[in-house]
Amino acid sequence: MGFSGELVFGRSERPLIEAPVFGGAQEDDEGGITAWWPRPGGWQMWQFHGTLPDGAEDVLRAVVEWTGAPACVASVHDSDVALVSGLEPGGDEWDVWLNLPIAAEMLDRPLAELDASVPIGARKALSWARSAGVGDGADVTVIEKVLRSQETFAEELFDTLLDRLGFPAAVDPEAG
Repeated sequence: MGFSGELVFGRSERPLIEAPVFGGAQEDDEGGITAWWPRPGGWQMWQFHGTLPDGAEDVLRAVVEWTGAPACVASVHDSDVALVSGLEPGGDEWDVWLNLPIAAEMLDRPLAELDASVPIGARKALSWARSAGVGDGADVTVIEKVLRSQETFAEELFDTLLDRLGFPAAVDPEAG
């Protein structure tokens, strides 16, 4: 059984887990809440096993409000598929599916229908990344390719999407 839960990505000088929306939750060694390697510039990703108590959309809005910076949430189901939603301060929310064939099956929708949404989703994701101060060198066709690709683990595909959008690479905090 793969990972099911939420990946919350945003920028803050403080740990995102300190946002009021998380109600004092703590990182734990039991695998309930874990931090991924940070990215330069204060970018962080937190992994929440299971669903967020306030729901992904409300958490996304609360994190953007608390940080004053763009953020996104990937809702992952059994590591097979993810719905990624992003928001910037004062901006519109956007979303894209990762692992389209599995999403189409899960949603009982034609794959062609989901595939047709890829170009606009890629443009919105890239616009969001640019509002975050990254993505100037990113190519929308590369983003489309990521959105149409398939990986065994949707959470790794989400990490790849962030890389291709131009966010700085994650760094092992223990590396000197």
